[in-house]
Amino acid sequence: GAVLSGLRPHTPHQTAPTGEQSTMTPNPDQPNPDQPTIVVLSGSPRLESMTRRVCDVVVPLIPAAGAAVELIDLAELTLAMPGADATPDATRLADTMRAADAVVLATPEYHGSYSAAIKQAIENLGHPSGLTGKPVALVGAAAGRIGAVKALEHLRSVCAHLGSHVLPGAVSVANVGDAFAEDGSLKEDLTRDMMATLASTLVDQARSAAEARAV
Repeated sequence: GAVLSGLRPHTPHQTAPTGEQSTMTPNPDQPNPDQPTIVVLSGSPRLESMTRRVCDVVVPLIPAAGAAVELIDLAELTLAMPGADATPDATRLADTMRAADAVVLATPEYHGSYSAAIKQAIENLGHPSGLTGKPVALVGAAAGRIGAVKALEHLRSVCAHLGSHVLPGAVSVANVGDAFAEDGSLKEDLTRDMMATLASTLVDQARSAAEARAV
């Protein structure tokens, strides 16, 4: 059957059918239980967003570097506001993030900071947070020439406060409306190389984290 909103095999711009119960499904293309698992979180509230397109670039780099990957698109989830009872999506999100060995947080830049969707997701990760103690890579997308620099700075601060091990070298995709080729790849070689380096480094960190947890 169809894989609905939340965790899913990597399929660019696949959206959830309406009128069905949302589920979160691990990527069946990565069955090796010895591999570390990395969750990629698309932090735009918009379906088929530019941030999601950036995630579609990141996702295949992770299994190529030797880890299993799961993609969560926040535009497809219903999460609780702070102080409200957790929704089923929120519970699954928290459980999935807690089980991950590492995380990629991808955010657009809105009004000089990260998205409210990312903040709401973080608020639903429990106490201690599902990000605590985990390697975290940051990726941003913005329409302007300097990219999502401010959003990534702010998000780095929040993740560090939660006790995440934030990787250096966050990748910001500037002029995102013109950043993609027809096949969905990034046009600029430098940005592609930075994404590949970030993914490879995160997989190494995730493997170390998984080994430490297994001791």
